[in-house]
Amino acid sequence: MNGVPIYHPYILPTVLLIAGLSLKSPTIIRSWKDPNSRATWLVLLFASAVFVSVTPPNIQNINAFTGVPNIAAPWTYSMINAFCGACLTMLITWREEPSKRRDTRIRQVWITYGGIVATLWATFLMADVPQSRARDLDTFYANTPWMREHIVLYLLGYLISTVVSAWMIWTWISKVREGWLRAGLVSLQLGHACGIVFVTAKFLAIGARWTGTDWDDLNVLIAPPFAILGGTLVALGFILPVVGPFLQQWPRDQLTYWTLKPLVRAVQRVTPSPATAPVGRFAPLDLRLLQRQTQILDGLLQLAPHYDRSLYQRAYETALAQEEERTARGLAGAVAISSAIESHGGQGENDHSIEIGSEIIDHMESISRMLNNPQRLKEFHESLFGSEKTTPHA
Repeated sequence: MNGVPIYHPYILPTVLLIAGLSLKSPTIIRSWKDPNSRATWLVLLFASAVFVSVTPPNIQNINAFTGVPNIAAPWTYSMINAFCGACLTMLITWREEPSKRRDTRIRQVWITYGGIVATLWATFLMADVPQSRARDLDTFYANTPWMREHIVLYLLGYLISTVVSAWMIWTWISKVREGWLRAGLVSLQLGHACGIVFVTAKFLAIGARWTGTDWDDLNVLIAPPFAILGGTLVALGFILPVVGPFLQQWPRDQLTYWTLKPLVRAVQRVTPSPATAPVGRFAPLDLRLLQRQTQILDGLLQLAPHYDRSLYQRAYETALAQEEERTARGLAGAVAISSAIESHGGQGENDHSIEIGSEIIDHMESISRMLNNPQRLKEFHESLFGSEKTTPHA
């Protein structure tokens, strides 16, 4: 069993969890009063701590740094049970509406797992475990007074959390319709199944030691991969509902932000938008997108007296005879906006009562794409007006 590099598979989930913790921490800190944010942060924190702590090299480093043989055991087992408590509180927060009953249940979970952690340290301090064991501590000290209770207690705490969580999800998942939450719950169930296999393998190996049999391979070779996979799936199950909507929305917002650039540049030639509050390039994307949309709406407000709705309608009907709906809306809107900009430059006005309506506002992205394609816009304008000169505002 010596020399088996079982710690390498821990690298990927550790990196992912630490990255997730780093990326989400600023947002979570800003909304710390939200129970969901607090629970998310604790799950990520304790999951990261578990994966960092449980590799054999790091177990050896913890023991060597403190100079106390096997002190990595109560440290690691405490992190595991803290993670279990965080998982239960996260599920309770997801399942139940805010209420005194929910607060009481969450408090009971932390009292229970706080008691388990305190007892883990007490039993370790009473145990005599002079020889450091990085891989097979559970079976090596399975018959040692107080360390035996220490090991069984951490496994029971893990098993209780796994079984209770699995039951809570089983009775709830059929009522969930939201896609990311449902995906997270499925991942959690798979992770809990791996967790049950992990605990079963550990207990079988320890029970074998109690009867004088050596089934240590269950502890050293079988249990760790299920711990890695189970822990990863559980952590992923809690991350998906939180990060999934962001990952789904962010590309859309990013695309919209850059797509609207030609349109915002065009309308800003009319007059600088009053919405010029300093928003840096590193500001949240949703804030930058909101500012860009506001700048466009402010510019359209300035252009409204110069907007020719009949020109838009003529251009739309012409384009629709050759193009699909979205392209026709984009071409017609680009022609009408370009004409309004030219009219504004000449200080001519059509009608002060005119408002730019949904035919423009609801199709700003399509219009912006056409403004970004001056050659196509020029060709369409020529087909619409013949050889009359035009200057599309790209």
